[in-house]
Amino acid sequence: MTIYIGNLSFQATEEDLREVFAEYGKVSRISLPTDRETGRKRGFAFVEMEDEAQEDQAISELDGAEWLGREIRVNKAKPREGGGGRRNGNDFRG
Repeated sequence: MTIYIGNLSFQATEEDLREVFAEYGKVSRISLPTDRETGRKRGFAFVEMEDEAQEDQAISELDGAEWLGREIRVNKAKPREGGGGRRNGNDFRG
Protein backbone atom coordinates (compact mmCIF):
# COMPACT_ATOMS: atom_id res chain seq x y z
CA MET A 1 0.00 0.00 0.00
CA THR A 2 1.10 3.56 -0.61
CA ILE A 3 0.32 6.66 1.43
CA TYR A 4 -0.34 9.97 -0.32
CA ILE A 5 0.72 13.18 1.45
CA GLY A 6 -0.79 16.35 -0.04
CA ASN A 7 -0.50 20.09 0.67
CA LEU A 8 3.12 19.41 1.55
CA SER A 9 5.56 22.23 2.19
CA PHE A 10 7.96 22.77 -0.71
CA GLN A 11 10.77 22.73 1.90
CA ALA A 12 10.01 19.13 2.95
CA THR A 13 12.74 16.61 2.11
CA GLU A 14 12.78 12.83 1.84
CA GLU A 15 14.71 12.78 5.13
CA ASP A 16 11.97 14.87 6.81
CA LEU A 17 9.30 12.47 5.59
CA ARG A 18 11.29 9.41 6.64
CA GLU A 19 11.76 10.85 10.13
CA VAL A 20 8.03 11.56 10.59
CA PHE A 21 6.75 8.27 9.20
CA ALA A 22 9.43 6.17 10.92
CA GLU A 23 7.65 7.00 14.18
CA TYR A 24 4.89 4.66 12.96
CA GLY A 25 7.01 1.85 11.52
CA LYS A 26 9.59 0.89 8.91
CA VAL A 27 9.49 3.05 5.78
CA SER A 28 10.32 1.08 2.64
CA ARG A 29 10.12 3.83 -0.02
CA ILE A 30 9.58 7.58 -0.39
CA SER A 31 8.76 9.44 -3.59
CA LEU A 32 8.88 13.25 -3.61
CA PRO A 33 7.93 14.20 -7.20
CA THR A 34 9.43 17.24 -8.90
CA ASP A 35 8.29 19.20 -11.92
CA ARG A 36 10.05 17.94 -15.06
CA GLU A 37 10.64 21.40 -16.47
CA THR A 38 11.55 23.43 -13.38
CA GLY A 39 12.89 20.74 -11.05
CA ARG A 40 10.82 22.21 -8.21
CA LYS A 41 8.96 19.98 -5.78
CA ARG A 42 5.27 19.58 -6.61
CA GLY A 43 3.85 19.81 -3.07
CA PHE A 44 2.98 16.16 -2.53
CA ALA A 45 4.72 12.87 -1.78
CA PHE A 46 4.18 9.13 -1.53
CA VAL A 47 5.39 6.93 1.33
CA GLU A 48 5.34 3.14 1.45
CA MET A 49 5.65 1.31 4.74
CA GLU A 50 6.20 -2.38 5.37
CA ASP A 51 3.17 -2.90 7.60
CA GLU A 52 -0.36 -1.89 6.57
CA ALA A 53 -1.56 -1.48 10.19
CA GLN A 54 1.27 1.01 10.78
CA GLU A 55 0.33 2.85 7.58
CA ASP A 56 -3.27 3.07 8.78
CA GLN A 57 -2.13 4.48 12.12
CA ALA A 58 0.10 7.08 10.41
CA ILE A 59 -2.80 8.12 8.15
CA SER A 60 -5.18 8.39 11.09
CA GLU A 61 -2.82 10.48 13.20
CA LEU A 62 -1.24 12.69 10.53
CA ASP A 63 -4.20 13.59 8.29
CA GLY A 64 -5.02 17.25 8.97
CA ALA A 65 -1.92 17.81 11.11
CA GLU A 66 0.09 20.99 10.74
CA TRP A 67 3.61 20.24 9.54
CA LEU A 68 6.19 22.74 8.31
CA GLY A 69 3.53 25.45 8.37
CA ARG A 70 0.93 23.59 6.26
CA GLU A 71 -2.07 21.43 7.09
CA ILE A 72 -1.20 18.19 5.34
CA ARG A 73 -3.61 15.70 3.79
CA VAL A 74 -2.66 12.07 4.37
CA ASN A 75 -4.58 9.16 2.88
CA LYS A 76 -4.25 5.92 0.97
CA ALA A 77 -3.02 6.52 -2.56
CA LYS A 78 -5.25 5.32 -5.38
CA PRO A 79 -3.80 3.85 -8.57
CA ARG A 80 -3.97 6.33 -11.43
CA GLU A 81 -6.86 5.62 -13.77
CA GLY A 82 -6.96 5.91 -17.54
CA GLY A 83 -3.46 4.70 -18.35
CA GLY A 84 -2.11 8.23 -18.81
CA GLY A 85 0.80 7.66 -16.47
CA ARG A 86 3.82 5.47 -16.32
CA ARG A 87 3.72 2.13 -18.08
CA ASN A 88 5.18 0.13 -15.20
CA GLY A 89 2.04 0.49 -13.08
CA ASN A 90 3.77 2.31 -10.21
CA ASP A 91 2.17 5.70 -10.73
CA PHE A 92 -0.19 6.74 -7.93
CA ARG A 93 -2.26 9.75 -7.03
CA GLY A 94 -3.98 10.90 -3.85
